Amino acid sequence: MFTLPKKICWVNPLSEVSALTHAGSLLSPNDEIVAPYDLEMDDALTSGFRPLSMVQGILNAATAALASDYALHCNLHVINGMGVTLGDSIIGLTALFAIKKRHPSLGITLYRPARAPRYVQRLYELAAPPLGKVIELPVALDSLPPGDLKIDIGNHLFWPAFASLPMVDFFLWALGVPPSDVPSADKRNRWLQALPLVAHEREPYVLFCPNATTPVRSIPPSMHAELIERLWREFGLPVAGFGAVDHPHYTDVTPLAPDTADFVAWIRHARYLVTSDTAALHIAAGFDVPTTAFFTTIPPSMRARDYTNCRAVSVPLPGLDGIQASSRATDLAALERAYAMLLAGEFSLTP
Repeated sequence: MFTLPKKICWVNPLSEVSALTHAGSLLSPNDEIVAPYDLEMDDALTSGFRPLSMVQGILNAATAALASDYALHCNLHVINGMGVTLGDSIIGLTALFAIKKRHPSLGITLYRPARAPRYVQRLYELAAPPLGKVIELPVALDSLPPGDLKIDIGNHLFWPAFASLPMVDFFLWALGVPPSDVPSADKRNRWLQALPLVAHEREPYVLFCPNATTPVRSIPPSMHAELIERLWREFGLPVAGFGAVDHPHYTDVTPLAPDTADFVAWIRHARYLVTSDTAALHIAAGFDVPTTAFFTTIPPSMRARDYTNCRAVSVPLPGLDGIQASSRATDLAALERAYAMLLAGEFSLTP
């Protein structure tokens, strides 16, 4: 009589579309754990893949309530965390370091999408020594030791809770930790201070980071020179930044930041930061760098709630609330009008 493996409860494979948007990681026909993002980047066929959450012992907060008593475990395996953007990764790692602080002997292994951008992967290389091991997907299901705690956070962008919780609270919840159990001070990315950063001996400067991962959350290029002029007038310091802008007191330092560690160091040593890039904001918070951060399609509380040195400025875009990305001409025209209206008023970059 034929019986299925005890670890796996049979379910029909996901459709090719739902496999890429599934709230969790995937199990291949060969019983390998796969990141949907890697399949998408490889333009690979997605037929025959099943939800990893169907495997007994793989926990996924998107499918079942999760409460993890880490005191009872020696090892934690985080599957497909913490996303493929720099900002999400910083916050996801903050949640893991908060757990590590409370359970120093806990061994952590983090399984990552292999096709994530190189500058994002570099962050995990920098964080790995104090955190634990980082392994690229895919891996064989049987390679995960039985008895260890295994939590899947794959494809978190498609989890409903990701759009409704402050990001750090989302990752803590997804790891089975009540967000209220972690004090605000432990949600400020201070683990970044332990990174092995490059030497950075320069004259004082303020920093301008106008580009987010999507145009609708970026500062419009037509506003860059105006904001740099305001930075120069308010601080009287040279303005460094990322991107070409024609201004006599501005220097594009993009060529001087070829590595993620360099990018972090430029933020670390700035006297002040103006940005719409949440990755830059999260880094600044980790080093207590005073910041003005602009938010468009997402409420500031979702990203900056715990940052005491941040002035969060909302730039309303009616009708676009909550969208993750857009480069549509109509949306960018609305974005430009919103910034123009903001800057036309009595607006100061500092509180």
